[in-house]
Formats: sequence, C-alpha cells, structure tokens
Amino acid sequence: MAMSAAAAYGLYSQDVAVSDIVRNLNQAGFENEDICMMLPAAHPIASIVRDASLFNSEKGASAVTAELIGWLSEFGAVLIPSVGFFIRSQAFFRALMVTDDAPALCGNARTLVGLGFSEEEAERFEDQLGDFGVLVYVSCAEGTKTQWAREVLRHMGAQESATLEDRMCVAATA
Repeated sequence: MAMSAAAAYGLYSQDVAVSDIVRNLNQAGFENEDICMMLPAAHPIASIVRDASLFNSEKGASAVTAELIGWLSEFGAVLIPSVGFFIRSQAFFRALMVTDDAPALCGNARTLVGLGFSEEEAERFEDQLGDFGVLVYVSCAEGTKTQWAREVLRHMGAQESATLEDRMCVAATA
C-alpha cells in the first residue's frame, strides 16, 4: 500500500543540517509526524544510533544519544539502511510494509515504492542516496500544501525537490 500522492520530497547531500530542515518545515506548519527521512549508513546520526548502548559508561554520551533517539522517534519515520528505523506514524508503517510476508527492507527501492515513487525513480533514488544522500519526504494531508512543502525543501538547499503529483503528471504524459 503506497502513501497518498500528496507529498513533497527533497534530496540533499549527506552533510546537510537535518535539524535545520525540520525546524523550517515545522515553522512552515508541517508536523514531525508527517516527515519521513532516509539517512545513509555513513551519516553522523546513523553512527550515533549504531553505537548506542544502554551500557555505555559515559553518562554525557548516553544522554546525547538518548536525546537524539528521542528526537528521531518524533518523526513519522526515519530509515537508516543497515542500521535501523523509527516509525511513529501508522500511515508510514502501512506504506513501508509492502506486504505482510515481505516488508520493505529499511531504505531500499521497495521502501521508496511504498512511499509512492515509481519503480524507476525508486531505483534511481536508491543509487543516489547510497552512502552520500539524504531524502526528506513530507506527507501532506491537504494536496494544496505539497507545493509549499516543496518550496521549503528547495529553500533549504535540496539538490532535487518535487511533489509526487509533479512526478505522476510527468509519468502520465510520457
């Protein structure tokens, strides 16, 4: 089951300040639960999550890790291939579970198809995201807000930004 077509996305380089993008989306009226992020396994956030341990003896490091994991848990979904995922939103959960017996693997092309991208786009994005890209996806309850979300993502330096509606129109005319 794919997400609704009312969504916008932005592709960024790995060194983007994800917290700044989220802050700008929040200020523009988008809730954390409507945001899905895919981070590469080489991203600094992924390293912190991967190295997280309940038994870490450094209390300062444990507090920072706990704060980061709490922050990630506020989003609709955060996917980090080969590291793990956080899913808060039932809509994202349903979209990312491609079938009951074959859930999408964390951060692969099937995950992107579940979000509403075409097979071709999903494969292209999977290659682009690889070890160096970040995808920020914003689900919009109101289709009219998708252009606004796209503009916020573009303003925050997205190398590529569009709405899924834009993509569907292009695919329909091809």
